[in-house]
Amino acid sequence: MSTILRAIFAYWFLLFALRVIGRRAVMQNSPFEMILIFLFGGTMIQAVVGQDRSLINASLVVVTIGLMHVLVAWLKLRSAGFRKVIEGTPIVMKSGSEWDETALRRSRLHVEDVMAAAREKGVLRAEDVELAIFERSGTICVMPRKPS
Repeated sequence: MSTILRAIFAYWFLLFALRVIGRRAVMQNSPFEMILIFLFGGTMIQAVVGQDRSLINASLVVVTIGLMHVLVAWLKLRSAGFRKVIEGTPIVMKSGSEWDETALRRSRLHVEDVMAAAREKGVLRAEDVELAIFERSGTICVMPRKPS
């Protein structure tokens, strides 16, 4: 039973920690972020299974974490407030000609990060970005300025 309780705690703790760290760490997949994610998991698994390396214990952990994931998905469907806490909301980083420096800083992004996403859409200059939104998924959506 203690394995199950430790797995439940680990799931909620890691979910909270990843929300505090922000979307960038989850979605950018740089070597630094990947190391961070693996270290989180590796550190937590030691606390969950401890010295018990049995298949039954490992199976309990997998099932418990799977059930926690199902519970979170169900809660997100049932509650808009919970969904906002867990997934966040889209953040507008540029609208028109103005960059929102507060939004960029809060998202821990730079204009260069947004421009990397803009170049994927064929937009090469910051002046040609009409709208830039940091989506809940961690992706950056860029709408180019329409030619006049």
